Amino acid sequence: MTEEPFELRDAHDDDRVPLALVYAAVAEERDGIGAEPPVDIEARAASWTLDGTIVAVAAGEVIGSIHVAASGHGYGEIGMAIAREWRGRGVGSALMEAAIEWARAKGLHKLSLDVFAHNAAGLALYRKYGFVEEGRRVKHYRRQSGELWDTIEMGLLL
Repeated sequence: MTEEPFELRDAHDDDRVPLALVYAAVAEERDGIGAEPPVDIEARAASWTLDGTIVAVAAGEVIGSIHVAASGHGYGEIGMAIAREWRGRGVGSALMEAAIEWARAKGLHKLSLDVFAHNAAGLALYRKYGFVEEGRRVKHYRRQSGELWDTIEMGLLL
């Protein structure tokens, strides 16, 4: 079986709505990102920061993205979303490599992120690239269900 190809590129203005749609689809799953439905697609698209956003595209469709929000203190915060059907197919690894390369090119000294403690696939991906646990926020996120979820803070010195 041949894997369907995908490519990475910097996000541009036409990606705003497709990025918001992937974000909303991941939010619908209610377990990988902080957002939960309903996601206002238009508002999310309008608020998207494109600088530092890299998209994964297959057959002309946005299938995932990673965003590095660079601070004025030399570190960047990472956020990532990948369409469910594309997980486990190398998209996360490719996006992570691109984000690390982007951060180094911008002169950042560190990348950081938060991940839900139950997100085994995310934790494995981040550890694969050298991220280490720096802390845990206990019962940090209140979910619509009323549950309180822990997040793990991770960092990578570049």
